[in-house]
Amino acid sequence: MSSEFSSSGTGPAVDESVPHSARIWNYWQGGKDYYAVDKEAGDQYIATFPGIVDIAKSMRYFLVRSVRFLAGEAGVSQFLDIGTGLPTNDNTHQIAQQVNPAARIVYVDNDPTVLAHARALLTSTPEGVTTYIDTNMSDTAVVLSEAAKTLDLSQPVAVTINGVVGHTNDYDVALGIVRGVLDGLAPGSYLAFSDSTTEDEAFKQAQAGYDDTGAVPYKLWTPEEMAGFFEGLELVEPGLVSIPLWRPEPGDVPKDLPTLAGVGRKP
Repeated sequence: MSSEFSSSGTGPAVDESVPHSARIWNYWQGGKDYYAVDKEAGDQYIATFPGIVDIAKSMRYFLVRSVRFLAGEAGVSQFLDIGTGLPTNDNTHQIAQQVNPAARIVYVDNDPTVLAHARALLTSTPEGVTTYIDTNMSDTAVVLSEAAKTLDLSQPVAVTINGVVGHTNDYDVALGIVRGVLDGLAPGSYLAFSDSTTEDEAFKQAQAGYDDTGAVPYKLWTPEEMAGFFEGLELVEPGLVSIPLWRPEPGDVPKDLPTLAGVGRKP
């Protein structure tokens, strides 16, 4: 088993008296790594917008489907998972290495709670490699330089960014993260990206209430802004769609959610 931890910075300490997005997300996904303050904030959110639970689970399921596509049909053997979140079932390395045991995966996050779990849970097949970078996703130069210690950036890399760039609370900054990373990657690289949109009034109201708890705010994007993240890329069918509608598997009963997902290829 090859598993490494790379530290290029130290994240801020987590205040356990304030709701925390990664732990709330874990709660919504049915995990166990959260505190009472996170459950309270999560339940308040659900009371206003029950669909958030479907979104949280759908975003994880999109990760599974997109990584399986990228490691299989697209033939990518290198993955850069930005904004990892708390490990649960079906993490990127597990899905990719089920398809290709030699796949190499680099996780990026700077949340100390996430990092603590990553050290314990993120492992690898004997043939592959899993590493972890402790750095801010907005520092794309560091992300790329650290990733290059594990990945061959002259060859295609699949980047996954799911439900995290809204923490920037600024579209230009979020766009800079996506483009800054992709600009440093080879042609034939891919972006698997999903995030939530402004189209549901109850969703916007729930998010505003969450932002008022003292937790790090999260910005919802317009559909036009979501499309902008894929500018210059070749969208894989079915394009940018409501997240359950991206290549559903047999037996799935997709529902329309105010969260969009897509996979684009760098020409």
